[in-house]
Amino acid sequence: MKKLKIACLFGGNSSEYAISLVSATSVIRAIDKNKYDLFMIGITKDGNFYLYEGDIDKIEKDEWFESAHIKRITWSTNREDHGFIILDNKDYSIISIDLAFPILHGINGEDGRLQGLFELAGIKYIGCDLMSSAIGMDKFLAHELVRLNGLLVPKSYKFTSDTSYEKIESTISDLGYPLFVKPLRAGSSLGVSKVNDDSELSNALTLAFNYDNQIIIEENIEGFEVGCAVLGNDNLITGEVDEIEISGGFFDYEKKYESRDSKVYLPARISSSERERVKQVALQIYNILGCKDLARIDMFYTKNKEIVFNEVNTLPGFTSHSRFPNMLKQNNYTFEQIVEMLIELKR
Repeated sequence: MKKLKIACLFGGNSSEYAISLVSATSVIRAIDKNKYDLFMIGITKDGNFYLYEGDIDKIEKDEWFESAHIKRITWSTNREDHGFIILDNKDYSIISIDLAFPILHGINGEDGRLQGLFELAGIKYIGCDLMSSAIGMDKFLAHELVRLNGLLVPKSYKFTSDTSYEKIESTISDLGYPLFVKPLRAGSSLGVSKVNDDSELSNALTLAFNYDNQIIIEENIEGFEVGCAVLGNDNLITGEVDEIEISGGFFDYEKKYESRDSKVYLPARISSSERERVKQVALQIYNILGCKDLARIDMFYTKNKEIVFNEVNTLPGFTSHSRFPNMLKQNNYTFEQIVEMLIELKR
């Protein structure tokens, strides 16, 4: 049988470039090379695309960008090409692919832009489509859609970078402290601050606006964070619910990737019936936002047993020890099986 040709994309013009390298290394290692023809497509921090033909281990170390192992490429939007174009001096050649696997986090990878390119070119790809990716990246819009469908979300306000400090301060007066200031479209909690009083607000605004020209300021939800992995389209699979325990502060970038001050409990330390309720809310949110293939739904669980939507990760962290695959491992799926299941969704 003819091998399926898969292009795995990594890196990207995003603040989450380094995270993508780690996720992509795990996924690329997990793909069965006897079953699939694999093309590794690296995207630099400047947004330039290259076919990478070197050692997989160099991706995670960010040592992949070496002239001996890269060829400059661009994507063909001509649907009969169905792939990418190698730009080699004055000549070029076209490589057709069957499936793209964008292992990219954040802006320019997870926000619908790349998905739109693939849809224009008629290339199948793994992950949420243009619309659901864009909605999932926009924290305010995602909250509004979920709220309009009868589920709980934090109260919040959206502002642009030209809004005066006085206007922001007066608008959010009903939220109280502490509150959260977040870039509207950024992942991995980059640019997010927990603000405990008005003396901290100005610095939090400056930080958030460094990542986006729009921000969201939302109320603090008393409780703890729980998450649920969802995989599939028609027949949805949920992983086990996990719980984040944090010793002070919140689950920011450092605690997610570098700190020992947080701990993930899997399964979450709530009853099995409550975990099932969390899963059902996660499935509702997945469908409301039009998610495809996979997503991790993050929620708050309050002392009153309320489930409050926090955010959706349309391409969650994807290393062998990341939350999304670990939730599914509780259902006895190996990391390799999870990757294979995603590929099979597109056959």
